[in-house]
Amino acid sequence: MSEKLTEELLDELLGSSGVDGFLRDRTEPAITLASYLQQLLDEKHLKRVQVVRMADLNETFGYQIFTGARHPSRDKVLQICFAMALSLREANRALGYADAGRLDCRSRRDAIIIYCLDKGCSLQKVNEELYRFGERTIC
Repeated sequence: MSEKLTEELLDELLGSSGVDGFLRDRTEPAITLASYLQQLLDEKHLKRVQVVRMADLNETFGYQIFTGARHPSRDKVLQICFAMALSLREANRALGYADAGRLDCRSRRDAIIIYCLDKGCSLQKVNEELYRFGERTIC
């Protein structure tokens, strides 16, 4: 299951004969946070139990996030993103699927998080940086 990029979808829309045809041809199932996280686990050869521990989540709550039984907060999604060493693009997709608001560099806190994601920082390191700048930590 690979999500098309916005640019690819835009090309398809503008190249279609009409909006009706574009919408009718889009039979892809809606991607959920749980299915996206499972896709990432598979692609990165990670184990859910390890990610939950590295994300410093309660095991039951973490399991429920990964199965779609619980709707996590933005910070819980970010904990998972850092535990999985996601790229900025992957993290923003996860946040989008969680309906938790994508990262925005106009926000001081988000700018620190974006920088740390880009540099491959650990959850501990991003929390240290947030604390150093007087921002609320992720966990």
